[in-house]
This record gives sequence, C-alpha cells and structure tokens, in this order.
Amino acid sequence: MSEPRQLGVDFFARGVGWVAQELVGCTLLVDGVGGPIVEVERYQDDDPASHSFRGPRGRAVTMFGPPASLYVYRSYGIHWCMNIVCEDEGTGAAVLIRAIEPVVGVEAMRARRPGRSDRELCAGPGRLCQALGVDGSRNGQALGDGVCVLPRVGRVHVDRGTRIGISVATERPWRFGLRGSAYLSRALPTSPTTEAHDHV
Repeated sequence: MSEPRQLGVDFFARGVGWVAQELVGCTLLVDGVGGPIVEVERYQDDDPASHSFRGPRGRAVTMFGPPASLYVYRSYGIHWCMNIVCEDEGTGAAVLIRAIEPVVGVEAMRARRPGRSDRELCAGPGRLCQALGVDGSRNGQALGDGVCVLPRVGRVHVDRGTRIGISVATERPWRFGLRGSAYLSRALPTSPTTEAHDHV
C-alpha cells in the first residue's frame, strides 16, 4: 500500500478559516513523531490578537511568508509555539497548532516530557512543541523538511469556541477541536452547527 500523500501548498493557500477547521483530524509528524491534530486556533492580520496585526515586522514577518511554511515563536520567553502559514503569501494568516493526540513515537515524547501523563504530553502549544522537539530553528521552514501533515482518514466532528490565553478579540470563536477528544488543552462546547467533513 502506498504512503498517504502529504498536505502541501494547495491545501494551505486558502482562507485561514477553512484551513483551521480542516486541519483538525489531520496527522502532524515532526521527524516521524506526532499524531492527529485535535485542537487549533485561527489568527489573521485584521485580528488584534494576532502577531500580524501591525504588519510584517519583527517576529511576525514569517506570518507573511509562503503558505505551508512554519511560524515558530517563543511565548512569554519560555515556550515555543508552532503555527502553519496559510492563505496567499503576504496575507499574514496562520493556524496555531494547540494540541495533538500522541500516537507515533510516544516514547520519544515521554523522554522529552518526563513524568507527564500521556494526556498531558501534547495538550497545549508549548507542551506540544517540547514533546515534538520543535524550537525556533524551525521558524520559516517549509513543510516537507522533517515536518509533514497527512490528510484525515474518515470523518470527524469539529467543535468551535473562543481562543485561550489572549486579552483582546476574546469573543471570536476561532478555536477548533475534535469532538470528544481527551487530548484537548481545554474542553470546547459542543457546537450545534458542527459539521462532519471528509477531506479529499
């Protein structure tokens, strides 16, 4: 059986709203370690909570780069956070990967986060980056160079809610998660408008 194809530029060169929702259930692998994405957040240049809100300056320059590239930054000087740039180059939109279910290379993740339960290994963007060995050296890197995203298998239900850890634009329901997942960083309300998607 052939290996599943990786998601490439065509998938990410679309509206950040679509990309964010459709990433839930896809599989993220970093040097062969990872698992299904269960939680993400959406950010864009007209969003006061986004690094790109003030334009392509400082660390936010990477958000204006080509789709399917990584924007990796340090939060509060402590934790690395990984985003995937989307829409057209110069747009300033990206999806923050907040949580995955640890499935592939779990022993490597446990070694990087000793003493944590499997549920806690990747439940949050800083935890996820530590478990996957992601740091600032990945910033600006294109997907495919040790980091890949594989398409969904089957159908998933995606719930949405407000974002976490921001102080402005807190009302925007731009956090998306896999319904029923035990690996979310924080529970999401069950959405009456949730749709089941097949990714093709």
